[in-house]
Amino acid sequence: MSSDQTKSPSYHPIKATAAYRRLMQGYYLMATHPKWIGKKLAWITSGGPVEPLYAMGVLPFYPENYGAMCGAGREAVSLCETAESQGYSRDLCSYARLDIGSSLSGKGPLGVLPKPDFLVCANNICGTVIKWYEIQARKFRVPLFFLDIPFIHKDLNDHTLQYVRRQMEEYVAFLEKVCRRPFPEKRFLKVTARSIEAVGLWKEILELSRIHPAPFAAFDAFIHMAPIVTLRGTGWAVRYYQKLKKELEDRVEKGQGAFAREEIRLIWDNIPIWYDIRNLSRLLARQGAVLVADTYTSAWTLKPLDMDNPLESLSRSYASVLLNLGLEHKVSNMAELMKQYQADGFIMHSNRSCKTYSLGQYDIRKRVSELTGKPGLIIEADHTDSRSYAPVQVEKQIEAFVEMAREK
Repeated sequence: MSSDQTKSPSYHPIKATAAYRRLMQGYYLMATHPKWIGKKLAWITSGGPVEPLYAMGVLPFYPENYGAMCGAGREAVSLCETAESQGYSRDLCSYARLDIGSSLSGKGPLGVLPKPDFLVCANNICGTVIKWYEIQARKFRVPLFFLDIPFIHKDLNDHTLQYVRRQMEEYVAFLEKVCRRPFPEKRFLKVTARSIEAVGLWKEILELSRIHPAPFAAFDAFIHMAPIVTLRGTGWAVRYYQKLKKELEDRVEKGQGAFAREEIRLIWDNIPIWYDIRNLSRLLARQGAVLVADTYTSAWTLKPLDMDNPLESLSRSYASVLLNLGLEHKVSNMAELMKQYQADGFIMHSNRSCKTYSLGQYDIRKRVSELTGKPGLIIEADHTDSRSYAPVQVEKQIEAFVEMAREK
């Protein structure tokens, strides 16, 4: 969140935001003109293994991250309607609809989307991406690599790990074929080391908000998570997060929080409501409530990577992302966040578009409340399609909930 995203007098803007903007502008300039820098471009799902791409000198482009940009810029509805006019159901994920709508119309924050040289699809986040990426591969007439990752109901067993590991090897072979050169093992190790460092920094940044007052709100994290998604494995991400961490550590030393008032600490579950971040921030700030952590941005604190066996550890990490885990894992994750961040309650976004993320939320809310003794609220919306959102109703729900959490 930047100073122009909220006019709340209680909010302390992050100075590193200027560097963040320059970084992401540079990334999108490269992504829209990859030929300028002699790069191939690959569209990849947000849960896909990006390290092999950077090792091969391929620039990744994330349609979901672009979807968040469209949502925050309030351009999603018109793009979704373009896809719907061609027969795509409104029940489909709005990220998929607006991505298809953008590629059909040539409209959106970036104008005409860059044509990919190939696509990489991992189904560890949802099943929609399979058909979504097949559609785009046919449209652009480019190769598609599909990484099939079984759902982990309880534990990641050896059979599943080896199944994913073999596909990682096939992924490398696919890259060698489309790029017409051998896979650079030394560069891959260097990229993996940078990924480990960036992920570690991001984890440390998020954990700083365990401190009272929290120097970094979840609304900040929703914005500043972009480099860990798009630039993981690069020196750019490492340097940016070093800068951001230093600023937040300075805040901790001064006892300065993200907001001047922090009377209620809350946890957020699910993807943000991108088009209403500013309003929700103001609403909570007026009541002295701060979102100190969330399940979404912490999903990119991947399991530790083993430099001695990077492909197997990547297989383990990408098979174990939050959306690929069963309800008990999600209950445990939320309860642990409540404990570690000393939260007074939690808000769950029942997301019309992301059914995988929203499945079981009523059961999760009940179990987490039983485990922590803290209340939970479920609000209904869509992460980018504002037609599925009733802001007045949600505002009233949140106001009543904050008062209940205060009394607890």
